[in-house]
Amino acid sequence: MTVTWIMTLLGVALVSLVSLIGIIAMPRNKAKAQKITHFLISMAAGAMLGNAFIHLLPESFEEMAAEKVSLLVLSGIFVCFSIEKLLHGDHWHGHDCDVHNNHDHIHPTGYLSLVADGLENIIDGIMIGTAFLVSVPVGIASVFAVILHEIPLEMGDFAVLTNAGFSRKKALLFNFASAALAGLSAILTLSIGSWVDSLPLVLMPIAAGASVYMALAGLVPQLHKHRGRSVAVTQLFSMFLGVGLMLLLVLFE
Repeated sequence: MTVTWIMTLLGVALVSLVSLIGIIAMPRNKAKAQKITHFLISMAAGAMLGNAFIHLLPESFEEMAAEKVSLLVLSGIFVCFSIEKLLHGDHWHGHDCDVHNNHDHIHPTGYLSLVADGLENIIDGIMIGTAFLVSVPVGIASVFAVILHEIPLEMGDFAVLTNAGFSRKKALLFNFASAALAGLSAILTLSIGSWVDSLPLVLMPIAAGASVYMALAGLVPQLHKHRGRSVAVTQLFSMFLGVGLMLLLVLFE
């Protein structure tokens, strides 16, 4: 096995381990966990919007015609809408997704989070694999950038999953499984090369659409359930923090 393969696999393994950060940040005490979850969901909404509008879409517009990017973004939104309608089924006739109180059913928001996160991880794996094909130093820099980018997103994802009704163990398992997609896409990139290399151009705007839908249709309505001036200020601060982190990371990259 060449150095390129070894370094790529080590890189995506490190990226996958970032998915474990959610359970480290989330206390076991239910009262404390609920407060932190509310903060992280607000931050996740901001981070998803920031990631879409500051990171994914600008890169897409640089590489593709605006009409194609717009259609792919819309396709991401419509796919998520369709998935949510299918997942609602007969179980969710306007019932609230109340954190920690109902674990009999999983709110569709949790599954949508996995879809959006899975697309992002596939893109990350392809980018890491491509970077290591260029050179080992470029690959290491790419891994470092992806890890910094993923930390706030993974913390938010874990909070979204537990809020949707997943147990801590299942949230961790699904988050890790989603992160492992980066490894599969990196291996495909090293194996197939040029064909997979062009896939992020299509997936980035779709992931952007999925992230926007997830944030505005999945998370923001949950934030509106919590009222009060201080709550609104906290939510705005958390959302701005999520957007700010994405901006800082893109500037750093």
